[in-house]
Amino acid sequence: MIELHKPAARADVERLADIILTLQRCFMLRLSEELSRGKVSFPQFFLLGHIGSQDHALSMSEIADKMNHSTAAATGLVDRLEKIHYVQRTHAANDRRKVMVKITKKGSALVERIRQDIVHNLSEIMELLPREEQTAWLSIYEKIHSFCDSKKSACPE
Repeated sequence: MIELHKPAARADVERLADIILTLQRCFMLRLSEELSRGKVSFPQFFLLGHIGSQDHALSMSEIADKMNHSTAAATGLVDRLEKIHYVQRTHAANDRRKVMVKITKKGSALVERIRQDIVHNLSEIMELLPREEQTAWLSIYEKIHSFCDSKKSACPE
């Protein structure tokens, strides 16, 4: 049974919003510097990360659904990523009309480089916390991740 808690105080929620905005600025600034070197926008990077997390090529309709975009808008993102050799288009074996997209080694390298930068930043933050707070932080973020997973259209990965 789900345990219901009393809503958080408005001031606590507002403080948490301020903290999240600061964290995003901190992480996004570093991410932005790396992406600008690769000439990749945030939406392109988020798409690239999703494509790279799959063990199979994705259809354009799957990409459009994931990005919550029209197929035409998703095609534009893929076009730009293909032009700079981060993704490759192929045709489905069972239906040549169906376009499939997969990440290239170059695209995977970019995603991994940025992921390692995030890991490094989080490691520095974790070192500031005692072990029990590290565990609590991870537990809280697992709950946030589960919430976002259940609200796919509201919280795209």
